[in-house]
Amino acid sequence: MLPNWCFWLAAVAVILAAGRLPDAFAHAAVEACPAGTGQFTEYRLYFGRNRADAEVVSDTAWDAFLANEITPLFPAGLSVLDAAGQWRDPSGAIVRERSKLVVILTGVDDAGLLRTDQVVQAYKETFAQEAVLRTVATVCASF
Repeated sequence: MLPNWCFWLAAVAVILAAGRLPDAFAHAAVEACPAGTGQFTEYRLYFGRNRADAEVVSDTAWDAFLANEITPLFPAGLSVLDAAGQWRDPSGAIVRERSKLVVILTGVDDAGLLRTDQVVQAYKETFAQEAVLRTVATVCASF
């Protein structure tokens, strides 16, 4: 029998290969939100800024992508954080790169999954990137 971590690693690989999460995962209900909060879908998009061993997405290029591609699709607001990403390449070497993390909250019945698909595709095409990691969760929030 395989260790538990093998199952999760395989599940993540399938999700990344598919390029999107099944809608059932995206809109899984939370038990109940505390008083004063409402249910939202939270998208987290992780954008690596390197290709091979060189940074290809400068601060200026990122700012333009944010303004021209992401903001028009999510005009109600979002958060952008600087991140330090790392992953293991096929040779086994640890690769580190500057990254951006974008956090977006939408209504549960909103078309956020489709819109984040558009953002992911645009980033991959614009900067010749292989992948953008996306997580989707149902959360309780208040403004």
